[in-house]
Amino acid sequence: MQIARLLILILFFFLSATWALAQDTYQEPSQELIDLVDGARTPSVSFSPERTILLLQDVPSLPSIAEMAQPELRLAGIRINPNTNGPSRPGYVTGFTLRDIETGEDRAVNGLPDNPVITNVGWSPDGLHIAFLLNTENSLELWVVDVSSATAEKLTDGGVNNTYYGSPYSWTRDGDALIVQMVPAGRGEVPRRSMIPTGPVIQESLGEARPARTYQDLLQNSHDEELFDYYFTSQLSEVLIDGTTREIGRPAIYRSVSLSPNGDYLLVNMTEHPYSYRVPASRFPQNIQVWDRDGSLVHQFAELPLADRVPIAFSSTTEGPRSVSWRNDAPSTLSWVEALDGGDPSVEVRYRDRVFTLDAPFTGDPVKQIDLEYRYSGLQWSEEGFALVSEFWRDDRHLRTWKINTVDSSADHKLIVDRSTEDRYNDPGSPQMRRSQYGTWVLNTINSGSSLLMTGIGATPEGNRPFLSEFNLGTGETTELWRSESPHYEWIVTLLEDDGSKLITRRESVDIQPNFFIRDTGTGELEQLTFFEHPTPQLRNVHKEFIQYERADGVQLSATLYLPPGYDKNRDGKLPVLVWAYPREFRSVDAAGQVADSPYRFAGMSYWGPHFALTMDFAVVENATMPIVGEGDENPNDTFVEQLKMSAEAVLDEVERRGVGDSNRAAIGGHSYGAFMTANLLAHSRIFKAGIARSGAYNRTLTPFGFQAEPRNFWDSSEIYLSMSPFMHAGGIKDPILFIHGAEDNNSGTFPMQSERMYAAVSGLGGIARLVMLPEESHGYRARESVLHMLYEQSEWLRKYVKNTQPATAGLD
Repeated sequence: MQIARLLILILFFFLSATWALAQDTYQEPSQELIDLVDGARTPSVSFSPERTILLLQDVPSLPSIAEMAQPELRLAGIRINPNTNGPSRPGYVTGFTLRDIETGEDRAVNGLPDNPVITNVGWSPDGLHIAFLLNTENSLELWVVDVSSATAEKLTDGGVNNTYYGSPYSWTRDGDALIVQMVPAGRGEVPRRSMIPTGPVIQESLGEARPARTYQDLLQNSHDEELFDYYFTSQLSEVLIDGTTREIGRPAIYRSVSLSPNGDYLLVNMTEHPYSYRVPASRFPQNIQVWDRDGSLVHQFAELPLADRVPIAFSSTTEGPRSVSWRNDAPSTLSWVEALDGGDPSVEVRYRDRVFTLDAPFTGDPVKQIDLEYRYSGLQWSEEGFALVSEFWRDDRHLRTWKINTVDSSADHKLIVDRSTEDRYNDPGSPQMRRSQYGTWVLNTINSGSSLLMTGIGATPEGNRPFLSEFNLGTGETTELWRSESPHYEWIVTLLEDDGSKLITRRESVDIQPNFFIRDTGTGELEQLTFFEHPTPQLRNVHKEFIQYERADGVQLSATLYLPPGYDKNRDGKLPVLVWAYPREFRSVDAAGQVADSPYRFAGMSYWGPHFALTMDFAVVENATMPIVGEGDENPNDTFVEQLKMSAEAVLDEVERRGVGDSNRAAIGGHSYGAFMTANLLAHSRIFKAGIARSGAYNRTLTPFGFQAEPRNFWDSSEIYLSMSPFMHAGGIKDPILFIHGAEDNNSGTFPMQSERMYAAVSGLGGIARLVMLPEESHGYRARESVLHMLYEQSEWLRKYVKNTQPATAGLD
């Protein structure tokens, strides 16, 4: 009966007339919030391979809605600009400054055109040049910066094809040339859609299960296939530093192209027909080959079929070779992984994955390096005859790392890491890497290869304290070499010396803007490299505090509490409260309660999160932990709503206990899964007076093959899907809820329709709701007009339904 009622309800809303909403003009919030949006951006930073030059990249203010409204095609899960043959609406920088790390001398890069739009910045392996793409109105041009002269020059007059995933170019090992994907010469006119259909679009299932998660922007018909072929086909070319160009091989749709470490071979992965209307381009058939530098076939490695039968369960994968790459420690050896269970985690087998290698000239038999009981999750090579191979099992979050002998594959493997990824407190960190003799990245070993240098966030019950340590591969013992100390938060960006004696770090404190430093781990001396100023001086005096508390079932919780500048508890009393959160799933209570932040992080103000409410004299609680725990045979989502309510009550109890927040004037908000949380809390409780739900999904029957960390499908666990869907409980929303959504959201599961239908349900059942659809925006909002309007809507919602409601009387609950 419940399923029948569900179907009737869904049918009602799908057949109802389209809601007609008046198209309003963009609105602006207070001047304080406009200043927050328009404030100066801190430059982005990268370091040369030898770590002698710091590249400062100018970050522009937000783009206008006119920039966001450029032409766009949506093909096989990828959005492109057909005018440029590049990604739609890319992030970009607008200028470069080179800083000598030893002397501190700055040199602005000359030769750039006015108002440049720069993407895909990459250092050459020798650090002598920097490549980048200059985005024009109708093409992508390849440019390089000569570091010695600080001068930029154009190498190609447009023609770079950057439609597929990843970078469209890669440097040769000697840094003298680049392998570039170009638009094929003479490719002809864009395929035109016939105005007269030639027949129906047909899909067919022949009885074999082909589950798929919820994808957007998929191919729809044969014309889409023609467009995909037209825009994604590239011609590989070698472009020398002087601009000389020669073609390599034939035009194809290249997923990836990589040079062997010795530069003799190209590993090319090409997309081929037949395509699918159910899965994105990443699942299309693959043809993986090894070529010589002229583009002639050396080795046919693998032809992989359409991957539309991959199980949806976590730890599922494709059949056949995957993660195909070059060994970083060898001149020309292939490395890859193959599933031994057909990629299906429900199959009972002793080993699930096998790692192989194959040396040039690729005519021998592959060599088995290791069999894994879990799913392969990474491999790091060393130049000392060993590698680290990691395996992971999603259901119990179990991670193991093995040391394998790469000289003698028959030698025993040594287990060096065995832990739960949820256990932050016992995370040994990640190995540091260095450049090999070929310019590739290999493990940065010390003590003749017996130890590794490790870095990590250093989670502790008192907060994160990043560290550098020495890990002995023989004994498993760890020796701490350096750790961040209060009242600062300092994390390692890169090693300045391979032995760890000098580091480049990023250092900050609650009231001091993050900047880059050189740290001597022996003497403790610090040398400041950058001098970025406070990005929001108008909010410099905001009070920030890391708080910890407990919910009713004993789970430890934490959050960051912000109070407005000049606030005095005795004078001003309790403030209205905005709580901003994002639920996360855990398999143990202990892991759920571990601290995942630091009390010493900079109190940076962002227009994106909840900080806007500080300008309205709200107490703001950011990153309030909302753990959803399922231990043993229980899944976390079995008690999703109940645990949400306990966490929400606990955070409001804590701000009340501190005497700074009025729980009778509290709002809840979040983005994406945080919006889902918001709608659920309002549907199942009266804890909050109002909610802000941005870009969420509210009807889980529209994502029937799983969502977030939910591994079960709708037909196996319909009660879970129905109980967790606030759409099914829209009549319970008695407090005002504001829905904001990008009208062009392409995030998996969060269709714009989700907010439209949720608004229709709440308003149709008599609730107080408002729906704001932002034109030209996807899952996140980027246009200045959109962001300002978002802040306007959020501010007005809180002012109307939370701030100006009757405050609690002193001394009374």
